[in-house]
Amino acid sequence: MHNNSTCLSTPDMLQSIDYRTFFSCWCIWVNGPVIVGAGPSGLAVGLGLKQQGVPFIILERANCIASLWQNRTYDRLKLHLPKQFCQLPNFPFPEDFPEYPTKNQFIAYLEYRHFEISPNFNETVQSAKYDETFGLWRVRRVLVGGPRPSQIEVEYICQWLVVASGENAEKIVPEFEGLESFGGDVMHACDYKSGENFRGKQVLVVGCGNSGMEVSLDLRNHNARPSMVVRSSGSAREINLCTGGLHDEVVATLFIDKILIFLAWLILGNVEKYGLKRPKIGPLQLKNAAGKTPVLDIGALSKIRSGEIKVVPGIKKFLSGQVELLDREVLDIDSVVLATGYCSNVPSWLKLVSSVLLLSCRSNLWNENLLIKVFPLDVLHLEFAYC
Repeated sequence: MHNNSTCLSTPDMLQSIDYRTFFSCWCIWVNGPVIVGAGPSGLAVGLGLKQQGVPFIILERANCIASLWQNRTYDRLKLHLPKQFCQLPNFPFPEDFPEYPTKNQFIAYLEYRHFEISPNFNETVQSAKYDETFGLWRVRRVLVGGPRPSQIEVEYICQWLVVASGENAEKIVPEFEGLESFGGDVMHACDYKSGENFRGKQVLVVGCGNSGMEVSLDLRNHNARPSMVVRSSGSAREINLCTGGLHDEVVATLFIDKILIFLAWLILGNVEKYGLKRPKIGPLQLKNAAGKTPVLDIGALSKIRSGEIKVVPGIKKFLSGQVELLDREVLDIDSVVLATGYCSNVPSWLKLVSSVLLLSCRSNLWNENLLIKVFPLDVLHLEFAYC
């Protein structure tokens, strides 16, 4: 992977370096990309690189692969896309897996495949900065958890950085007036596992995205009485509308959106009378413009129509054992589940500079030819990829 024409140790460079900062901790040279994150994206990139004979390392802050899937998802979760769009390079799902594998099936699939590579677990990236003088990435990490936790900082030096830590690394917890005096159980959706412990209880689910809809459905299936807060418009459609995949690179986004909006109206009917607001733009435009993922209905809508899941407006404030809504209605509730979404933690540690070439792998991550394009063995000018 080295090119003799790009020598890094020139006299001018050496004279401009402050060695007190450049070598301020233990440094390790990586003869290939550093991949941050051992989730599905990181594993896919690693496997693709391995198949091309490219060395790499994977840094993972948790003690397992796919930690979000294993530790921060509810039991009933399934893939929201058909399995053929979620498989790792050259490794299809078993034929006996359903079209939408369950959480446990997906984890078992990833666990089986990951033995071909060895991520560095319990390593949390503190910062990643591109050194323009040398044309190298400096990825600083600290060892946390595990059998021998240490605060000793180590800096990996590499030419390429792949950020595969996902868009759901950190939970979003909004502030609500009076929540501290509510007195009941309050949890984020990432800590929710099953409705088994909520039988017979009045539960307020804050949020109407995919998590909010599925948590509400799961609560009702366990004989709880959920009320779902709808604060803004979403895009609801039957999950089987995704069967063919969404390829906006093949057909114009606007055209696809018009088809999806028409099919959603044809199949779902008028959902606004149930308190669900439709956006004025289609799901692909909504994703591109606002980063919002379309809602895939897998049964919650029928419960809403029957009144088993109550849709309520936004929250004004919490009271002791109650919540006051924006329409001044007051509900007695036992528990609150915050399905208020997630965000990436990348901005907190990734330091980009204008000269870095940014390549997004998000739309075609598992295309088996992608990694050849991203890291060709004879091209050294690509420094950064975001998955």
